[in-house]
Amino acid sequence: MEVIIRKTLLWKKELDNHPGAIADGLEPLAEAGADLQLVMVYRFPDARKGAIEVHPVSGRKIISIATSCGFAPSSIPVLLVEGDNCKGLGLKLTKALGDAGISVSFLMAQVIGSRYAALLGFKNDHDAVKAAKLIKKATNESRVR
Repeated sequence: MEVIIRKTLLWKKELDNHPGAIADGLEPLAEAGADLQLVMVYRFPDARKGAIEVHPVSGRKIISIATSCGFAPSSIPVLLVEGDNCKGLGLKLTKALGDAGISVSFLMAQVIGSRYAALLGFKNDHDAVKAAKLIKKATNESRVR
């Protein structure tokens, strides 16, 4: 199967750092029927606050709920990359980006079974567009061998 690359949005909300904060942040989305594929939570260095980032937030109802409970789309350009996994693919992708002078703001990747999914953040839209072409080329070259 060919690689699928598409631009997407992460939605982010700051949280107070206390037990139950994650559940409190997710509850309105779950009650509205959101089907989240990614939830990432982290604490800020001061340890009093943190953030929750989710993906996808789509449909008028879910977007309205997310907005009303403090989530907002991230300003960081993000690519969602999905495809069949093969050994060494992560290195090939990151090397292709690095060799082209593209800085990655963040990378989250996971393999389940024989499939992978990765979210990559970039400094600007120009880098994201350039990265998509390089990722497509690197994944196609990986499958030839």
